[in-house]
Amino acid sequence: MKIIYSLLLLIILSLTPLVSTAQSQIAGSEVFGSWDLEFDINGNNLPGWFYAKQSGTRTIVGQFVGNSGSARPISVINYDPDNESYSFTIPPQWESVNSNLTFTFSLDDNEIQGTMDMGNETYSFTGRPAPKLQRDTPPVWGTPVSLLDENMTKWMIPEQNRFDMQDGVLVNTATGGNLVSTETFDDFKLHVEFRYPEGSNSGIYLRGRYEVQIEDNVNNLVNSRVIGGVYGFLEPTENADKGYGEWQTYDITLIGRKITVVLNGVEVISNRTIPGITGGALDSREGEPGPIMIQGDHGPVEFRNFTITPAM
Repeated sequence: MKIIYSLLLLIILSLTPLVSTAQSQIAGSEVFGSWDLEFDINGNNLPGWFYAKQSGTRTIVGQFVGNSGSARPISVINYDPDNESYSFTIPPQWESVNSNLTFTFSLDDNEIQGTMDMGNETYSFTGRPAPKLQRDTPPVWGTPVSLLDENMTKWMIPEQNRFDMQDGVLVNTATGGNLVSTETFDDFKLHVEFRYPEGSNSGIYLRGRYEVQIEDNVNNLVNSRVIGGVYGFLEPTENADKGYGEWQTYDITLIGRKITVVLNGVEVISNRTIPGITGGALDSREGEPGPIMIQGDHGPVEFRNFTITPAM
């Protein structure tokens, strides 16, 4: 019996390199990895994100993030070796169309060129490999800076602004525009004290690209789309929400793509990797520093402390 077992083990081990080789040589494998996208929508440059990987021995699958909504799965990415082109189809999420979205693109010199067909409109887009954002040494933290002052001088005031300083508290009274910080940041620690009314929904965008959710978790859920999660990507380990009407705290550390989120003293995300931009991001230029953005276009929210400690 031992001899038979040893022979089977040798056969399995001898076949393993063949399987790995087959996977590495799949047609269209040049598209594997993460891509930062930019769409030309009626003259406006809007961000997106795309990821492709191998499933099994011959299928390419992936994920897609548009300029709104959450990351959605791509069941199959087709590769046409004759035209050296790729295509995939996904159903609409928040798009106001009744047909599926069809993407067709090619790779040239490690850049994507393609089109998105939404049934009634077709838009062009480009893509480039998303940066790894790896850090070789731990950050040295600088001096903490408060982003709140009575005149809101550290924020770009949007159209349809509903934010106002009231007795030292930044208040978004109703659905309006998003606040974007005048300063941009690379790696940082962020301490925030916030409160929201019943049923409200907001969020904080790190570097203007990665939303950490603020939302009334009425159903006590635990997923990436509720409070404590990185929207559409990383879910909290538990529901640490205090509920509407209560002052709560976020302590967020972002180093490269690595994020740690502490909600009300509970570490709900621990040094996890953010795969790409989330829906609603300002841009897809992940290799650059970016601002802090507070979502004001969903619902009311209050902040009485908003302190950032940038890396030096």
